[in-house]
Amino acid sequence: MDSKDNSLLLIYIIIDIILLNLSMGLAYYFDFGLIVNSQYSLQFYILQANLAWIIVYFYFAKHDLYLRDSFLHRILRIATQITWFIIVLTVLTFVFMKGDVSRTYILSYGLIFLLLEIISYWVVYAYLKHRRSRGKHTKRILLIGYNDVSNFFRKMIEATPMLGYKFVGYLKYDTRDINEIPLEDRPYILGNVSELEKIVKENGIEVVFSIFSFFRSQTNVDECLAMCNHAGVRMYLVMENRYWFQTNRNVESAGDFYILNPQRIPLDNLLNRVWKRCFDILFSSLVLLVGMFTFFPLIAFLIKLSSKGPVFFIQDRTGLNNKTFRCYKFRSMTMNSESDRQQAVPGDTRITWAGRFMRKWNLDELPQFFNVFRGNMSVVGPRPHMLQHTEQYSTLIKHYCTRHYVKPGITGWAQVNGLRGQTDELWKMESRVKYDMKYIEDWSFRWDLKIIWLTVFGQNTKKNAI
Repeated sequence: MDSKDNSLLLIYIIIDIILLNLSMGLAYYFDFGLIVNSQYSLQFYILQANLAWIIVYFYFAKHDLYLRDSFLHRILRIATQITWFIIVLTVLTFVFMKGDVSRTYILSYGLIFLLLEIISYWVVYAYLKHRRSRGKHTKRILLIGYNDVSNFFRKMIEATPMLGYKFVGYLKYDTRDINEIPLEDRPYILGNVSELEKIVKENGIEVVFSIFSFFRSQTNVDECLAMCNHAGVRMYLVMENRYWFQTNRNVESAGDFYILNPQRIPLDNLLNRVWKRCFDILFSSLVLLVGMFTFFPLIAFLIKLSSKGPVFFIQDRTGLNNKTFRCYKFRSMTMNSESDRQQAVPGDTRITWAGRFMRKWNLDELPQFFNVFRGNMSVVGPRPHMLQHTEQYSTLIKHYCTRHYVKPGITGWAQVNGLRGQTDELWKMESRVKYDMKYIEDWSFRWDLKIIWLTVFGQNTKKNAI
């Protein structure tokens, strides 16, 4: 989990600065002589207004990032913030601007700014709430613990659609009778914490928040964490007071709450994810642009020449947060009914002569750059497996599903070390998972570049190719 305070703050301040400058532009365009006679240029007014807004924004930031009340209260808080903006602006005007200043212009763009803030927030709020209600770009969350803290946390989640979470239900730590729980909350009690893994799978849960209590033992936390890892979902500890987490560096804030990530990885950091995503877009765009005008048509011609059927092979595979996505490949086999269940084996008669050449040089994977561009995959990451393999190995290998904490990749640390091809013995898949976990835990952008280099020029990459 990235720091929600930091990411929301960045999003909101960018939007607000754009709206502020748009307001100034509109007020200037419909000037009617407001600043024509002023001794100060428009640039000076813009500099002054942006400075004032940044001062006010950071003062009010903690109060404005999250909601726990009605939309009307949000409008009142926006109005309060704009009022303080006008006050700070007046002070800055008094200190830095002497002589003829157009106060009418300042008041005009202040009022336009207030109107745009309310309209834009309502549009974003209504749009995101609609999207979240339909499950679009939303992570389904489960709260462990039913008490005042978890209810308060739930209200914040539901009232702040920018977070991208959809509350699904609670798990109880205690053995309290369901009749003791308020009637409106009873449908959301999904079971007890002992049933965590089963309920996660049945309800498509993607993130688990455990309400931290001083009276919960470390054993309780470890057991829940183990069940979440086995199910392939992230778990975070939530507390109102950072004191209980002491000086743990993995503590982040979200409104009035402090959230501990007990298994923080480098790609939980928002900046790292943005940096990796920008590289993915740039690299995949370059490959697709060059490929579509050069060797893609030639490969397509060879595929059609070698056997009947489509050029592309599309298969459902497991991706980030255990979500299924459609993975693209150049078809390297004849059309058959076993492609979603049976791996290729040495001497496999299903592989065409064109497919054998493509597999040796990894050319069949090139269409996956479409997946990278769309955001289903990354250039580098754990390889995505067939759904049947996910179901099979998640029961055989302890931390198999933790591979899905990051986006799958076209190539990975396991592949450049020769771990590819058939997994007819359990140790082969265990070795891949071990290398994947090493990559996830120690990720760096420099390491991604090294893996790409080894994919193209390394000798082990072609090892075990079928």
